[in-house]
Order: sequence, then structure tokens, then C-alpha cells
Amino acid sequence: MISSILLQASSGAGGLMSFLPMILIVVVFFFFIIRPQMKKQKDHKKYIEELGVNSKIVTTAGIHGRIVEVNDTTFLVDVGSGVKIRFDKSAVALDASRVANGEVAKK
Repeated sequence: MISSILLQASSGAGGLMSFLPMILIVVVFFFFIIRPQMKKQKDHKKYIEELGVNSKIVTTAGIHGRIVEVNDTTFLVDVGSGVKIRFDKSAVALDASRVANGEVAKK
């Protein structure tokens, strides 16, 4: 009777020990992959909100231009020779004026 209780207790501890590597893998993924990606998304969202008229930008498609108008979800961008294109805010990759000043490289 006592030996069966001891066997059940030891098998429960063995079950926890078998899940320990899986738990450690999840923790490592969170701190080295998921958390930095969430921080990067938060910083990019903050950067997009700070953009205003006359900011020089580069889109994810590689188009360079200057913001002429800011709306809730879009930017009107002058790409040169009076050509204006409306882009979704999520299409902006980086601020060209920050690149020219070397601010992006310092991060």
C-alpha cells in the first residue's frame, strides 16, 4: 500500500521533469524572439505617429518622398516632379531624414 503511494508520487515528479525542457524552450523563445519583436513593433508604431508634414520618408517598396498631408490612416507623399501618391501609414519603412543624420545607425 505504502509502496504504491510512493510510486505514484515519484511518477508525478517525473512527469513534471519531462515537461521542464519544453517550458524552458518556451521561455527562451519569449525572451529572445517574441519580446524583441514586440518592442520593435511598438517603436515603429510610435515612429509612424511622430511623422508629420515635410518629413522625408522611404516606403517598404523603396519609394522615397516627402509627406505633404497626414490623415488618420494615410499619408499623401510627394515623390518628385509634383507627383503625389497616397500611402497607408503601415507602408512607411523609415524616416529618410533620420538616415541622413545617422540616427538610425546609432540604434
